[in-house]
Amino acid sequence: MKYTITTGDCADISTDCLVVGVYAGSKLTPSAVAVDQAAGGLLKRLVKRGDIEGASGHTLLVPCEDALRAPRLLVVGLGDANQLDADEFLAVVRSAAAALQRTGATNAAVTLAEAEVKQRDLGGRTRIIVEAFALSGYRFDQLKSKKSKSRNRALSKIILPLQRKHSVAAVRRSVREGEAISSGVQLARDLANLPGNICTPSYLAEQARKLQRSHQLKVSILSEPQMRSLKMGSLLSVTRGSREPAKLIIMEYRGGAKHSPPVALVGKGLTFDAGGISLKPAGKMDEMKYDMCGGASVFGALLATAELKLPLNVIGIVPSCENLPDGAANKPGDIVKSMSGQTIEILNTDAEGRLILCDALTYAKRFKPDAVIDIATLTGACVIALGDPASGLFSNNEQLAKALLEAGESSGDRAWRLPLWK
Repeated sequence: MKYTITTGDCADISTDCLVVGVYAGSKLTPSAVAVDQAAGGLLKRLVKRGDIEGASGHTLLVPCEDALRAPRLLVVGLGDANQLDADEFLAVVRSAAAALQRTGATNAAVTLAEAEVKQRDLGGRTRIIVEAFALSGYRFDQLKSKKSKSRNRALSKIILPLQRKHSVAAVRRSVREGEAISSGVQLARDLANLPGNICTPSYLAEQARKLQRSHQLKVSILSEPQMRSLKMGSLLSVTRGSREPAKLIIMEYRGGAKHSPPVALVGKGLTFDAGGISLKPAGKMDEMKYDMCGGASVFGALLATAELKLPLNVIGIVPSCENLPDGAANKPGDIVKSMSGQTIEILNTDAEGRLILCDALTYAKRFKPDAVIDIATLTGACVIALGDPASGLFSNNEQLAKALLEAGESSGDRAWRLPLWK
C-alpha cells in the first residue's frame, strides 16, 4: 500500500473513491461539509431522505461522477461524537476499508483522520488508518494454484488529505510507524499461516538470515551440536522425535547506547506440535502449525523495530523444533536436564513448550537483559479462561506488567494479568 499526503480541498482530489465521515445524528465532518457544498447539497439530501444516519461503521457508497472529481463517494458512520474512542475508531476504519475493497477501487482519498477520537491526536488517528488499510487486504493465498482475479485490482494507494500544512511532518511520521508495524504483523501472519512441511525450523532460520540481509540485524543460528555443547538437554529432548533439526535463532537489534542493557523477546517456535507420545486428538491437529506463533511474533517485532529504527537494544530468541512421536521421542516419566542444570520429569510430552523455552530463557541471561518477555502458545487453558479478547500476562515485575498492559490498551492487542501465587 502506498500513501500520499496532500493539503487543500478534498472535493478537488482526483481519485477512484473519496471517503468522508458522518457522526450519529447526521452531523457532518469538515470534509463532509466541503463535499456537500461542492456537490450541491448531495449529503444533506441523503440525510433528509434517511439514507445517512451516522451509525458507527455503517457505510453508504454514492455515485457522484458529475458532482466531484471522484466518481464514487463512500460515506462512513462515526457513531456518537462524544463516545468515539480508539477501539471504535479502528472498527469504523476497518468497515471503511472492507467497503472500499468491494468497490474495486485501486486508490482512494480517506479523510477519516479528522474525526475527534478520545486520547488520540492526528498522528495517532493516522497510524490507526494506515494499519487498518494495510491489513484489510491481507490474504494468505500465495500457495494456491489458481490466483484470484480480483487481486489484480486490489486497493494499492491511499491519499490522506490534510487541512493544515503544518501537520504534514507529524502525519508522515505516523504513516511510517503504521507501515512498519503493519509489515511486522504481516510477516508474523505469513510465518504462522505456512504449513509445517514448509515452515520448518530450518525455514525459520533462513527467514532470520533474510531479515539480516535487509535490515540492521545481527543473526546467529545455533545447531543441535552447538546446543548440545551448551547442555540444552531440555530443548533437545523435544526434537528427538523429529527428522527436522532443531534451531535456536538469535536476532540482535542494536539501536540503543552501546552498553545499554537490551530487552529480550523469547518466542516459542514449535513449527508443528503433534503432542509427541502423548499424541493430540486428530481433530484440528492441522492447527498445530500455529504453535510457533510466539516465535512469529518475535520475528514481526524485530522487523518493526528495525524499520522504525528505535533507539533500543532488542534481542529476539526463537527456540524452534517439532514435537512428533518416534522411537527416540520423549516418553511420559522421562527425566531430562536443562541448561540451568535442573532436572525435569516429563509427565506429558505435549507439555513441550516449557521444555524448549526454559533453555532459551537460560540462554537469554548471557545478554544481561533489562527485561525478558516470553511469548508462547503455551496452553489452551488460557484461551478457555480469557477467550479471544486478551492474552494472558504473568509477570514478577509490577513496572513491566503495567507497561505491557498499557501497550496492549494502546495497540488494541490486549493482555489480562493472571496471578503468580507462590
